[in-house]
Amino acid sequence: MTGRIPLAWLQLTAEKLRLLAAVAGITFAVMLMLMQLGFRDALLESATLLHDRLDGEIVLIHPLHEYLLATPSFPEARLYQALGTDGVESIAPIYFSQASWKNPETGLELRIEILGVAPGSETLQIPGVIRDLEKIRMPDVVLADARARPEFGPIVDWVSERGAVITEVNGRRITVSGLFELGTSFGVNGRLITSDLNFLRIVRQRPAHMIDIGVVKLKPGVDPDQVRARLATSLPPDVRVLTRKQFSDSERAYWLRNSPVGFIFNLGTFMGLIVGAVIVYQILYSDVADHLSEYATLKAMGFPDSRLFLVVIRQALILTLFGFVPGWAIAQALYVLTYRATMLPIEMSAGRLGWVLVLTAAMCCGSAALALRKLRSADPAEIF
Repeated sequence: MTGRIPLAWLQLTAEKLRLLAAVAGITFAVMLMLMQLGFRDALLESATLLHDRLDGEIVLIHPLHEYLLATPSFPEARLYQALGTDGVESIAPIYFSQASWKNPETGLELRIEILGVAPGSETLQIPGVIRDLEKIRMPDVVLADARARPEFGPIVDWVSERGAVITEVNGRRITVSGLFELGTSFGVNGRLITSDLNFLRIVRQRPAHMIDIGVVKLKPGVDPDQVRARLATSLPPDVRVLTRKQFSDSERAYWLRNSPVGFIFNLGTFMGLIVGAVIVYQILYSDVADHLSEYATLKAMGFPDSRLFLVVIRQALILTLFGFVPGWAIAQALYVLTYRATMLPIEMSAGRLGWVLVLTAAMCCGSAALALRKLRSADPAEIF
């Protein structure tokens, strides 16, 4: 039926403008799906940047904790109570708050996240923080995230050149004397890390005995789930006990299910799929309609419907490949631009590429299946 050149290819290339329109539509759909899924994955990864770097297997938080940017405080005494539980090796409190940062170059004030940790512990497994723990023992000395957004000022360049930068946080004069690399998120544009004492100096009207996160490190070989269960039973109800994985999973669940951001990205992916499906359906339906008499002739010659259906499915798969490659290339370029503009951890993954390729093929083949309804009406009697 097809000779040396597949009939599906001949049908598609017979109308160059129609083929170009179909490829452009699929390219747009692929690009949109890759961008939306990329943003969603960047949201989830960036939301747990801090969670994944805690040096401990158990985390204590307030029972009303929803997500990190809005976490209530709880008594530090609960952390010391946890220290007496079998299997616990050490404990570490973390203070967390939003503060007002003054750009040392422009004077512009911006919101920034500030964390306070005990300078003698390696609670945060971030290389720059561990290296400069001794620096934050000094009064009003902080470390800044080198991956913060550029509107906070040329902190990286100035610290590299001068060794330190002096500015204000919450109206208090502070010194940035070191850098670490963590990254931004959809709710955080920059971070500072300092000692617990410096934190309390900077974040005024904050009781010293109230902390935001309690990190519990277990002895080697101890089962975190068993210790979590014991702590959940022994500690008062004004604290919630989670494993570090549960803590990370709860943050991801909030952004994915409870926040409008996660819904928007999922909706964007679905809309890309629908747009591409509509375009492919219109193209294939028009192609079948224009060649209906030829299909009727083939049926009169004895070709079964299954052979003719295969021609349309092949067209759909060819369109899948033709649209997927440029869609991937455009999305990759936009990933680079997005990272440079926002410092969000967005990058192309093989898993995401494979998933979008499957979605694209399903989209095209599903549209082809709808277009095949027209082919079933091809009556051999129509050729006479």
